[in-house]
Parts: sequence; C-alpha cells; structure tokens
Amino acid sequence: MKYDFKYKNEENVITLCENAGVPFLQFRSLEECGVVTHGFSTRMGGVSEDIYASMNLSYTRGDKEEAVTENFLRFAKAMEVCPEDYVFSDQTHTTNIRVVTEEDRGKGFTKPRDYENIDGLVTNVKGLVLSTFYADCVPLYFVDVKNKAIGLSHSGWKGTVGEIGRKTVETMTREYGSKPQDILAAIAPSICRECYEVSEDVALEFQKIFPKEEHKKIMDDKGNGKFQLDLWECNKRILMRAGIPEENISVTNICTCCNSDLLFSHRASQGKRGNLGAFMMLK
Repeated sequence: MKYDFKYKNEENVITLCENAGVPFLQFRSLEECGVVTHGFSTRMGGVSEDIYASMNLSYTRGDKEEAVTENFLRFAKAMEVCPEDYVFSDQTHTTNIRVVTEEDRGKGFTKPRDYENIDGLVTNVKGLVLSTFYADCVPLYFVDVKNKAIGLSHSGWKGTVGEIGRKTVETMTREYGSKPQDILAAIAPSICRECYEVSEDVALEFQKIFPKEEHKKIMDDKGNGKFQLDLWECNKRILMRAGIPEENISVTNICTCCNSDLLFSHRASQGKRGNLGAFMMLK
C-alpha cells in the first residue's frame, strides 16, 4: 500500500487494510478473536473536498450532506456491513454510555437519534454497527469474547479523566455479565504524548485521579505551566484498574496529529477538518 504512516514504535498491533477502494485500520487482536468485524477510518477513499478531503464522516462540520452520506455508504461497503445497521453516538465529551438494542438499528444514519449526550455504546445484538467519531480524541474498543458483547467509547481528555473506559467495562459487566479478564480492549489512533500539550488546570485533573508515583508516567511537566499528556497511557492504566489484563490491551502506535495528511487531526488543522470513524459489529 502507498500510505506512509509515521509510527511511534515498532509494535505490530495495527494492520492497514483496503477494500472496495477504501483504506482502513484494524487491530490484529480484535480480528483474530473471530467474533467481530471492526475498522477505523482514514482520510482516504471518500468524496468530500477541501478541508474535508476525502473520507469525512461528520454531518456537523459544514461538509455537504450528500458527500458525507456517500462516504458512510463507501465505508460500509469496505467493511462489508449494511449501512442500515449503523448506530451513531452523540458525542459531547460526557461519560454517558447507551445500551444499544435492536430498536436502535439505523439511528443517526437512516433514522433520527432519540438520544443525546452519548459518548459510549455497548451491545450484545449481532449485526448492529456501533459507530463513534474522532479527530484526535481516543477511541476505545471492547470485546467480551466469552459472552459475545462489545463496546465502543469516545475518550477525549474529559472522558479520560472521567474514566469512560472503566465505566464501559462496568456497563458491560452489569448488562451482559462480562468479566474484565475476558475482555479484549484496543486504544485506537489518536493524539500522542509529544503532540498533546495541555494547560496546568487540565494536568491537575489527571493528577487527582492517578497516584503521585504515576504522574511522570502519564505526563511531562515542561516547567512553564504546560504539560505533555499521554492519553494512551492514561487510558491503558484506567482499563487495567478496571480489571482488564495488560496482555489483553492493544495500544496504538499511530498519532493522528503526526499523520494529519492521512488522518483528521483537530490540533494539526486548527479545527478545520472532518471526522474519522470507529466501527464495530458482533458477527
């Protein structure tokens, strides 16, 4: 393939795939478990133009509606799922998680959502395509391989400090009897530590939820009231605290900001951008 991603390390957890002319990323661990179809989009393979070029998956950023719809249709074809099976989040940086049922099939794409302020989705219904959206924030994938349940959550800094990863695990435990040790998790492409500078007030929020001895593991103090925050490491530690074994967690080595030619990045584009999508379906 001709797409030249810049990788943060040599860990081989992500595969670049292409189907029907649409490239997308997959986690090896999730594909190999055999119970899900999943993908994470790139900027390529769509029909949007200008700052949205070309696989923009957002109706709310100013792109032409017909272009976005065509992009969703193309991505469904690439993943070999039915577009009528999409179920969209309604992301507002909360830690609210919706238990998705058969009645939600198509909501956000073929019919209106009757819910709002939803940053996480869980289901045990086969054939529903959970769908969440990104441009630097952290996508979290969850697969309970024993009880056949899945989750997909959007974790920006507010969602991370609110521990949406742990709350997703707890929701799956409550609703489906999931055991954390049976869950495979993946932290998908998002902004890396070197690219994510935050102010002291944000850093203090993270220092409250992590013990002091972990502070240097999750952020670098630049000494000028600014910090380099590692959302990948924060989310990994939150998932481990929720009981998911470290060996069950795949952590991305692809930064959206470092690869803004191939992935949408809010920081790199100063907000002039479309959205990436994370998708997962129980087979």
